[in-house]
Amino acid sequence: MNQVPGRRRPRTLALELVDSLGDRIRAGQLQTGDKLPTEAAIMEEFEVSRTVVREAISKLQAAGLVETRHGIGTFVLGAGDGPSFKITPEQFSTLQDVIAVLELRIGLETEAAGLAAQRRTPDNLVALRKALDAVIAAVEAGQDSVAADFQFHLEVARATQNGHFAELMATLGSQIIPRARLEPTVGMSTERQAYMRRVNAEHESILDAITSQDAESARAAMRTHLSNSRERRRRAQADVR
Repeated sequence: MNQVPGRRRPRTLALELVDSLGDRIRAGQLQTGDKLPTEAAIMEEFEVSRTVVREAISKLQAAGLVETRHGIGTFVLGAGDGPSFKITPEQFSTLQDVIAVLELRIGLETEAAGLAAQRRTPDNLVALRKALDAVIAAVEAGQDSVAADFQFHLEVARATQNGHFAELMATLGSQIIPRARLEPTVGMSTERQAYMRRVNAEHESILDAITSQDAESARAAMRTHLSNSRERRRRAQADVR
């Protein structure tokens, strides 16, 4: 049976709702101890069914972000109250720190890219394209592209349809983009702009493979992208010795 064009599946809607509520918790808009809005209120705000709301709440519970107290309501535990992995800003103070995190990302995001290629939805592709277009626009305007760059990598994690990947990426935050710590942008030189265009070409290769549902190519493109970043940092470290 053909699916009605433009109609999103309940599972997709639930994941979008998880992302929206999770983002509010991580941003502090919903703080530890706060009670979530009622099911009816969430249904009205996001224009989704009760089934979608309950599936989203279940996923937030599994991620340790909320807990439901029967007969009372659902309450925020906080982004860091449950068992979680966290890298603090202080752990990005040196080039060696940045290289260590890139090694972690190579393991995590290489597999995420492969799973994203296998499982991505049309909505995921739209989100990935939007994030990458924002990176390109920022670079061409000579502006800071760190937030958009991180959003692209976060959308790859979301496209795995495995909330653990997205949750871990969101917990790490935009500080994992190397230049967020070591290359503050005050304008953008011609050389730097050319470098960022090369980085964006690597992003395009990742998106092309995910779009084509070529899992092995997606893994290879992500590994190449992050390995190139690691090697650039290793060369920089060697230059300062």
